[in-house]
Amino acid sequence: MLLILLSWIYILFTTINLGFGFDRYIGLKNKNFAITSILGLFSVTILASVWAIFGRINIEFHGFLLILNLLLFFKFQKEIIENYKSFWIELQSLSKTLKFFLFTITLMIVAQCSSIPYVIDNESYYIQTIKWINEYGFVKGIVNLHFFLGQTSGWHITQSVFNFSFLYSNFNDLSGFVMLLGTIFSIQKLQEFYQNKNSNYLLIGLFPITSIFLFQFISAPSPDIPVYVLSFIIFFYFLENFKKCTVEVFNLIVILILFTLYIKNTTLTFVLIPIVLLVQNFKILSKNLSKSFLLASIVLALFVTKNMIICGSPVFPSKLFSSLTMDYSIPDSIESFYYDQLKYYGYFVDLQQYNSMSAFDLFLRWLSLPKLNGLFNKLSILLIIITPFFIYKFQNKKAVWILYILMVLQLIILFATSPQYRFFMNFILFFSLFCFICLFQNKRIINTVLLLSLVPTLLILFLPINLNRFSNYKFMMELSNFSTENIVFPHENTKNNTAFEVIQLENLKYNSPIQNDFFWASGNGALPCVNKDQIAYFKKYFYIIPQQRTKDLKDGFYAKKINEND
Repeated sequence: MLLILLSWIYILFTTINLGFGFDRYIGLKNKNFAITSILGLFSVTILASVWAIFGRINIEFHGFLLILNLLLFFKFQKEIIENYKSFWIELQSLSKTLKFFLFTITLMIVAQCSSIPYVIDNESYYIQTIKWINEYGFVKGIVNLHFFLGQTSGWHITQSVFNFSFLYSNFNDLSGFVMLLGTIFSIQKLQEFYQNKNSNYLLIGLFPITSIFLFQFISAPSPDIPVYVLSFIIFFYFLENFKKCTVEVFNLIVILILFTLYIKNTTLTFVLIPIVLLVQNFKILSKNLSKSFLLASIVLALFVTKNMIICGSPVFPSKLFSSLTMDYSIPDSIESFYYDQLKYYGYFVDLQQYNSMSAFDLFLRWLSLPKLNGLFNKLSILLIIITPFFIYKFQNKKAVWILYILMVLQLIILFATSPQYRFFMNFILFFSLFCFICLFQNKRIINTVLLLSLVPTLLILFLPINLNRFSNYKFMMELSNFSTENIVFPHENTKNNTAFEVIQLENLKYNSPIQNDFFWASGNGALPCVNKDQIAYFKKYFYIIPQQRTKDLKDGFYAKKINEND
């Protein structure tokens, strides 16, 4: 815990400085402390993405970052210090209940981040993705070594900066940091709601209640967490500024959406938000689009460049732009295999069952899934059905209807790709809270609900709970709990203690976990690391093996076609 707190102090100092400098350059006129830090995270992500094209994110990058950090601080020293003072005054002005809640949830977030990482994707590709960036930057054709490494998220680039790999190996908790920023922002808005009675402030103010569902995922750098946090903030600014949106707010919304898209491209529907705002406020915004356009172009260029290097194609995973692929791009047969798995994974059926079922059969299957999957799937459809009634009855506003349409579009897209509820959870949480505030806006009830939400979160934090009765995923059964052993030092960034064996496959020497918990497992093995069962599977069924392009790992990998009899 203690080491995480110390690292977060530095991260906060860095992101406030960079966020303030970025704000000055773009001219956002932002006054919110948490938003300044988020802008800093965005700035670091962009800088690290450019750096990773040419080299590793390691001590060299931190030297550059420290110099930039200090230059910005000394240039804007008075304004930045005033920002800290203003934030401290805002904290002091909080009611006793909100102070207690914020203090308690902060300790709980740090405690959870110091516990064993729970997310199974952490063991399949989070750790390895970040390690590759730390040691080599973006690596050509790395998708050929382990397919999931092609999913390199902007959030993993950010985490590769703030895991301080050259100093310590156990920092893996940036998702907890951004959740804390989202909580601070929400509590500030809840305090303002008690004064202005604006329901939009209450809606964002209740975001901390979602910690009941999100807490287990913050001990690993899951891209879902920043997406959920940023979604609530984006929705808030959209609702508040729909009728009259200034250039500054529009640019801020564009930046937050660009950050969200760079973290997870499943949020593509968010692109409609600035388009709607531009149409609604065309006279005000049409003459001041240069900065937003420039930022969008930079992010798009980085997104395409990143994918061209690590995947050999502009978009991953996608069969689009096939004419632009590199010689180290993933073979069509492997890409088709991934698409097939992606399609039927959300329905918990195999490919043969999937192909034999109609669209309606698949929908019924998806809706009737047991445990958490079925629960959230049913809740999604319930919200689609009942939300229009709540909007019409309580907040019949065009902006709310637009967000509802986005929710419907998002669900339709998921049905066409991969209907996993985690890709829809931001809308589930947002509109669940929306329906709640339509019925309850009393201060005493709100404070009670807020405090009661701490109870199940505390239970999750300290009590061992078996998820077998709740989850369909056999690798996500046991929740990670806080241990007194982690008061100072956080748990290592993996839950697996397996040893690794070194295997030679022609010119590729790789590490494979000896205890193979699941097909995609790689854990925290030394680079290059991939499960030997995965290599054997693709060799047997697709006659393809990964090979190094040269003797230097930095030069990457390609997929070698072998004879059927090899």
